[in-house]
Amino acid sequence: MTETVFLEDCYAKECDSAVVAAEGSKVELDKTIFCYQGGGQPADNGKITCNGNEYKVVDIKKESGKIMHYLDKPGLKQGDKVHCTIDWERRHRLMRYHTAAHILSAIVNRKTGALITGNQISTDQARFDFDLENFDRAVIEECVKEANEAIKRNMAVKMYFLPREEAMKIPGVVKLANALPPQVSQLRIVEIGDVDTQADGGTHVGNTSEIGAIEIIKMDNKGKSNRRIYFRLA
Repeated sequence: MTETVFLEDCYAKECDSAVVAAEGSKVELDKTIFCYQGGGQPADNGKITCNGNEYKVVDIKKESGKIMHYLDKPGLKQGDKVHCTIDWERRHRLMRYHTAAHILSAIVNRKTGALITGNQISTDQARFDFDLENFDRAVIEECVKEANEAIKRNMAVKMYFLPREEAMKIPGVVKLANALPPQVSQLRIVEIGDVDTQADGGTHVGNTSEIGAIEIIKMDNKGKSNRRIYFRLA
């Protein structure tokens, strides 16, 4: 089982590791700072160096319970000692967007009762879909205003693990429609001040002061009750 440094410390930029298994340009490490794709958050990028050779990390996926690192070329083999370096600028932008998305979706949920039906984060914008029959743009704009006011309060973002049974007792711990956290004994909880607390496996900033301000790009009706919001950070 790969040690997932990014779940404990989202600010770790480098780490030493060793290759557990290698198949062409795909490798498994015993420790990683690279967050894999999931929950609407794209995988981290960066590089792995070994014996003077550099390998670009182009994708990270979780496959059959294993975290696999996709590199730009083959060459690493089982037992190799490696050094991992993350593309920090890209990672931090994703962290900012991810935390902002949590804040905005929590406020939309609280004001309207809508659950999130889908989301996607990138380095220059984010979008999320939610189930809401009566779509009032003025209400959404008010949610954005409230989210930005919350961000300005410089709230601490805490991440910790709880036993699954205890975590599932937290109101609103799951805000994604038709979704349940993985069947594991410990759930990772992300708590953003007094605004949001939910189970989550992605990376986040340590304080909302790092986010900036949310700006709506556009709002769409995608069906009878499916609404979509696109936003960017200023």
